[in-house]
Parts: sequence; structure tokens; C-alpha cells
Amino acid sequence: MTLLDRHGVRLTVDDAIATVTLANAAKRNAQTPAMWRALAEAGSLLPGNVRIVILRGEGKSFSAGLDRQAFTPEGFDGEPSFLDLARGTDEALDATIAEYQEAFTWWRRNDLVSIAAVQGHAIGAGFQLALACDLRVAAEDAQFAMRETSLGLVPDLAGTHPLVGLVGYARALEICATGRFVHAEEAERIGLANLVVPGGELDAAAADLAAALLAAPRDAVIETKALLAGAAGRTYEEQRRAERAAQARRLRDLAGVGD
Repeated sequence: MTLLDRHGVRLTVDDAIATVTLANAAKRNAQTPAMWRALAEAGSLLPGNVRIVILRGEGKSFSAGLDRQAFTPEGFDGEPSFLDLARGTDEALDATIAEYQEAFTWWRRNDLVSIAAVQGHAIGAGFQLALACDLRVAAEDAQFAMRETSLGLVPDLAGTHPLVGLVGYARALEICATGRFVHAEEAERIGLANLVVPGGELDAAAADLAAALLAAPRDAVIETKALLAGAAGRTYEEQRRAERAAQARRLRDLAGVGD
């Protein structure tokens, strides 16, 4: 079932698994504000029974990042150019960037587990979109790079928080400030990628991971994800309390006496 197919984004749903495909292979899935709105809409269109979302890109690259046309004076048809945005008020600029970020924020909802299947280039906004997901499966030719600093910018699409969480502050700073490429083998070694597979096996590996995630009861996965996602912001004792509360909810639910 196809629920969305426009602006280079296609959303299909097969029972409990949704697939979001970046479908502009001719431009290496370069991203635009229209694509970001479509990605945000894809999150709002998910049926309630969906438990797993797989994010993939057609063609040789997952996503080559922001379409450079954004930096030209004319920008995109019907869109303010980035130069026009820079000349606006602080409030308007902040609101516009916040709107763009919405394409990157829903992937970690507690009721879903999201998997990015990454091949070829994942650069800038493409890297941040892969980071938006809970898990990443990479093809052997995958290359991650945060190139914003080379353009005089910073990563602003919600990618800095998960990057630091995955690889730590020092390595995250080095990756972002140098803009260098992190190849698949290193990505797996430092925790950016959960799994690296030959390119021809990428979709199958993502599907296998999705099937494994579906094997556990949904509510147990939701509670576990919430526990892990909040752990970094809690003290050891606070995390112990959170574990007890979550387990109490699970036990009562299994006993048929939950709310």
C-alpha cells in the first residue's frame, strides 16, 4: 500500500513494516525543503499498527545531502532562498529551521523502531537523516560525512545529539569539524553502524533486522526503548526507579490487571 509518493519521497506500508524511500536517484537523493515536508508528512501518515520503519534511498547513494541550489540567489521555485532567509528576522529564521527539522524528529518515537539502510554517500543532511533513525545498516560502500563546516555552516537538522550519543564528544567534534568521510568499516567499529553487509544484501539485511525486532511483544519493545532512550539523562538511581516502574507496568499488563 502506497500512502505517499511526491517530492522525492515514497511511503509504502506492508502490515507492521513501513518503508520510506528517497526516490530521486538522478540527483543522488539530494534534499530540498519540499522533500523535508514530505518526510514529515510520511511520519504523520503511518497507520497505528506500524512498528518498524525502514528508510532507504534509491540508486547509488542514500543521500548526497542538501541540494546546492538552496544556496543560489533563485533557490527553489516557490521557496525562499537560503540567502533570503538569512536576511529575515531572527524569529522567522528560527521558525523555518524548526520546520525543516520536523523531517528528522519523528523517527525515534517510542512506538516505532526505525532502521536506516545506507549505501553510497550519506553526506550532510543525508548523514543527519541516517542519524535520525534508531539503527543503521550500512552497505560496504557506505560513506558518512558531515560537510556543513566546509560551507561555513553547522549541522542543524537534529543530527548532533545522536552523533555525540553514538561516538562521544571528541570523535563527533573531529568528524564534524574536519568533514572527513567515515567509511563503513569504521562506522561499524565506532558505533555509527549496527551492521555492515555487501551492497547486494542491504535490503535483505534491513528486512531481517525488522523481522527480528517484530518477534518481541510491542509493549515490551516500547518500554525498553523508552528506558534506553532516557538513560543518558538520568542518574543511576533514577534509572533504577524507571526500570522498576516499567517492569511493574509490564507485569500488571501480563497479569491482566494493568490500566
